[in-house]
Amino acid sequence: MKLRWASTMSHRRVLIWVAMLWAGATGLRVQATSQATSQLATTTVRGRVEVIGAEGKGKTRHGAIPGTVVWLTPMTGAGGEATTAAPPSPSANPRLVQKNKSFDPHILVIPVGSMVEFPNRDPFFHNVFSLFEGKRFDLGLYEAGTTRMVRFDRLGISYIFCNIHPEMSAVVITMATPLYAIANRDGQLSLAGVPYGRYMLHVWSEGMGPENAHPLTREITIAETASSLGVIRVPEANGQRMAHMNKYGREYDEPTPNNSVYKPQR
Repeated sequence: MKLRWASTMSHRRVLIWVAMLWAGATGLRVQATSQATSQLATTTVRGRVEVIGAEGKGKTRHGAIPGTVVWLTPMTGAGGEATTAAPPSPSANPRLVQKNKSFDPHILVIPVGSMVEFPNRDPFFHNVFSLFEGKRFDLGLYEAGTTRMVRFDRLGISYIFCNIHPEMSAVVITMATPLYAIANRDGQLSLAGVPYGRYMLHVWSEGMGPENAHPLTREITIAETASSLGVIRVPEANGQRMAHMNKYGREYDEPTPNNSVYKPQR
């Protein structure tokens, strides 16, 4: 009788142990499924850029929206973390083309570590440089039809100028996230495929000028019920020409007709 009771108790312990293992495994599967679902849940984040003090003027201020870039980097910490993929490596080197005494494109967003090409498509010399925060370099004088390369190996904002032509300017923004958007001419922003979670929102706009090397930042949470950046107000920009000194820290010299760097090359 005692042996039968002991056998019965042992059998019950085994059943309880198996049941506990089953429940634990089921719980792990449910948790894993929940986490996978949470990681896969994404949304499109939208916002709108307005110039400070331009409320109520609407689209009558055509072209007044300055070049503006926003990007999201995931916050680390307990709860509500966002996961994002690394920015894709460009299939070819991005370019800042010098043509008609301007850079094209005027704003270039690239993954950190990218090599950028600076081809000279004008019939005269250029001297591209950047001596502000971000990537610092000086490509020196180079003639029509030639090119130079620069690796942008630092996160941040690089203001690009030409030491011969003060009207030339461009901005290169290097980042480690694929979640970014450049405002269109109407000031609309759209970031697709943003996973739910907590982020640091970064905002850069042309009106900030090269003396303000760091973007504006604030924490935000992206969720099913919170996927809008709202209105982002930025200072007005003075066209595409940014006030700056030459690479020596002095005012630009007036063009000299007899100087070979200003003469068209054949």
